[in-house]
Amino acid sequence: MQQFVVPQFLDVEDKVIGPITVRQFVMLLISGGLIFLAYKVSDFTLFLLWLIVIAILTILFAFIKVNGRPVHYLLLNFLQTMKRPHLSVWDKHLTPAELQTAMSVLETKPLVPVRNKPLVGSSRLAELSLIVDTGGVYEGEEEA
Repeated sequence: MQQFVVPQFLDVEDKVIGPITVRQFVMLLISGGLIFLAYKVSDFTLFLLWLIVIAILTILFAFIKVNGRPVHYLLLNFLQTMKRPHLSVWDKHLTPAELQTAMSVLETKPLVPVRNKPLVGSSRLAELSLIVDTGGVYEGEEEA
């Protein structure tokens, strides 16, 4: 039979520059471009505001993880849940005729007798655990 190598660590991303992954590097490039665009288009006060907003969003999306997954997965799952929630509530009201039918079915079924087994004493319990632990090699003591 052939043996196959099973790949491991599939969720670990490749590192490009030190500890930075490809995804993080692309996000940093895009945010750098947006910051440069904000510098060229707006005055200095508005540029500082854009710089803070872009830097916070870049750090949030590129470096922070929630439950071992990037933040953008959390936001996508949140949006999907808000779009179409999966909560189904079943609240069926029985009519009197349906209730009467259900009650008649319950009344006609025979009751199954419950067998009362004797309680196992602590000494017998220790003996049973020894039988299980030895895999049946020890067969227990014969009772008279």
